[in-house]
Amino acid sequence: MSDDLLVQSHTGPYRVIFDEGLLGALGRVATAECHVLVDANIARLYAEPLRDILANPQTLQIEATEENKSIERIVDVIRLLVDNRIRRHHTLVAIGGGVIQDITCFIASTLLRGVNWRFIPTTLLAQADSCIGSKSSVNLGSTKNILGTFHPPCEVHLCTGFLDTLEEKDVRSGIGEIIKVHAIDSANSYDRLASDFGRMATDRELLRTYIHGALRIKQRFIEADEFDRGIRNVFNYGHSFGHAIESATDFAVPHGVAVTMGMEIANRVSTLRGTLSEANYRRMRPMLIENCGAFALTPVAVDSLLAALAKDKKNTTDRLVVILPVGDHAAITRVEIANDAAFRQQCEAALAGLRV
Repeated sequence: MSDDLLVQSHTGPYRVIFDEGLLGALGRVATAECHVLVDANIARLYAEPLRDILANPQTLQIEATEENKSIERIVDVIRLLVDNRIRRHHTLVAIGGGVIQDITCFIASTLLRGVNWRFIPTTLLAQADSCIGSKSSVNLGSTKNILGTFHPPCEVHLCTGFLDTLEEKDVRSGIGEIIKVHAIDSANSYDRLASDFGRMATDRELLRTYIHGALRIKQRFIEADEFDRGIRNVFNYGHSFGHAIESATDFAVPHGVAVTMGMEIANRVSTLRGTLSEANYRRMRPMLIENCGAFALTPVAVDSLLAALAKDKKNTTDRLVVILPVGDHAAITRVEIANDAAFRQQCEAALAGLRV
């Protein structure tokens, strides 16, 4: 039976193709009427497999930084595409991780009132989580992910061969998102992942199994709530606090690791608020702390954390919206809370707990 997934979206179904031979045949994805946006680091690491693509004047190399994911920088990319005579029947191809995905998806959804795009995710985080779901998220100055669209790719081509060149921090980052998805699925899924956690970084077949499993879990939620108005909100577990950590540390912590730290903070806050048992907190903590590694020691000022949380786009007029594990089964739940002194104390305690 094929590992490929067929994901339903508002523009029709799109396929996630698991293709371990892709590195030797990239030309079949980036055809003559394609404009390729490629992570500049991937262009350096895979210069030979990408030789023909990189030689094409319609290929743009982009450094995958948060600054380049801002609307101010994206306008420059759009100008280059216009100069390269992009047309509505052309296709954008993104080769890279989440930053290149966000840039490409946002442009594809707005340029010429919408063009098709394909995605070749090259990071574990993108392969296991962000490659499906239709979203683009773009920064406005220092405010992270405040702009965005829903515009699914027409195809995703997934090759785990790209993972061979990832740094350890990027592996941790991707595993953080895998942890998130399995926590959302169920306590049993989380515990099963925890039992395999020690082998994931070195056992490629096991990792591939969890990539596929994470996408299957996410597929259920995005097909039920593609536009993130209801049940899909729970996929922000770890993200409100994680984005705040990224902002408070000037992105010194990789995204998926910040999300891992965010999950630990969310769990501790929920315990201190009396909505999660101490037993559940202790059950979930070891894998989260281990995946954070030395990043757990990164100083995070509570004032900076709270200021960033206050800008979160999920907030209501007068309440913060966070995703917390709640109840006997640690069900991941959307919770509205006051940004008051009690919450500040809970965040301070949770931040201190990261370094213990």
